[in-house]
Amino acid sequence: GHSTAIYFLLEEGQLSAWHRVRDAAEVWHFHAGAPLALSMHEEGGGVIEQVLGIALAAGERPQIVVPAGWWQSARSLGEWSLVGCTVAPGFDFAAFEMAEPGWQPKQP
Repeated sequence: GHSTAIYFLLEEGQLSAWHRVRDAAEVWHFHAGAPLALSMHEEGGGVIEQVLGIALAAGERPQIVVPAGWWQSARSLGEWSLVGCTVAPGFDFAAFEMAEPGWQPKQP
């Protein structure tokens, strides 16, 4: 398909572990609750952390694009965060890669 969309809830202490979608960009959307910390890593680069939320004056963003092939991980910065992800072209498990447990990106 052209795109797919999901929404999900991350509670305090839960982590969306490091993963990547090799063939598609992923757009994260903030819906409700606490801001969400989104970490992104391109092979050979450092880790970029942005905050998904509605406090624009504090540097939060209501949507964040993770380019195709970049590693990503997320955690709520409060009790819970309700977020959505849109993947284009549409999500395909064949292009999804989950990092090994405990994996962390190498810093350049």
